[in-house]
Amino acid sequence: MLRKLASGILQRHTAAQCAVPVARMSQYGPHFIQPIIDKQKIDALQESGDLSKISHVPIKAALNNQTSSVFYDPLVSQFTNYVMKQGNKALARELVEKGFENIKRLQLERYHLAETEEEKAKIELNPRKLLHQAVENCRPLLQLTPIKRGGVRYQVPVPITEKRSYFVAMKWLLEAVREKERTVHFPEKMAWEILDAAANQGKVVKRKHELHRQCEANRAYAHYRWS
Repeated sequence: MLRKLASGILQRHTAAQCAVPVARMSQYGPHFIQPIIDKQKIDALQESGDLSKISHVPIKAALNNQTSSVFYDPLVSQFTNYVMKQGNKALARELVEKGFENIKRLQLERYHLAETEEEKAKIELNPRKLLHQAVENCRPLLQLTPIKRGGVRYQVPVPITEKRSYFVAMKWLLEAVREKERTVHFPEKMAWEILDAAANQGKVVKRKHELHRQCEANRAYAHYRWS
């Protein structure tokens, strides 16, 4: 009797050890909603009266890199992440801030050298706005993707998504910065490239135009995108 009881306990213990663990759910149930970080969206919900509808709905915790501060700029934060190497974000943030200081210094020199008020009004002094303008000028609208048809690989022009275009623009900017001479520090090179791109000039804008010319030259293969 004792032997049967011991063997039964042993079998149940062995089966419990061999059981496949069940995948756990997220710590938030399906009724939790995403947090609203953008202050403009919160103001819009408050004006429309929809904010009261979600006042008693459980909300997920915000990520550690999300904030509703007026000084937070998602494009600058994304650009800082692309500058970062080996997880050293403090160094990347310091380099970007020094680059903004150089941009501000160069723009102030141009502002004080301007003779008329009209010329001064055209000079943008905010480096964050200049970064936005530079990225917008560098964003490609099309990209080439290889598609194989009949044993031949064609470069087919296809539209690029908005998220991908922002990534490509910032990637090209940083590649142009790092290709410059190594005797010049990173913040100075970054300031020059952003100012050139903001003025719709420089290496990155030429690279975008070259990509668009290649897409225009390969437009005869555009139908392979759907075939």
